[in-house]
Amino acid sequence: MPTYDYICNKCGHTFELFQSMSETPRKTCPVCKRVVRRLVSGGSGLIFKGSGFYLTDYKNDKKPPKDKKETKKKEPSKTVKKAKD
Repeated sequence: MPTYDYICNKCGHTFELFQSMSETPRKTCPVCKRVVRRLVSGGSGLIFKGSGFYLTDYKNDKKPPKDKKETKKKEPSKTVKKAKD
């Protein structure tokens, strides 16, 4: 459940409420009982805990099938020796 920030229009008191998203927003200030408005916040950043995440963590181990037409026998590479002068 998210935490919402509120500010009172009259006294300027700010407070936070831990509410569900479907719950109706708070309408009155707990200090002066006047009208409050809910502030728009940027939210908290995404936090990764643990030893880390790597590319290989989500690697797909299944290899696509190869077509017989595409597979060709590769000839071993020929090394050319240069003559010494």
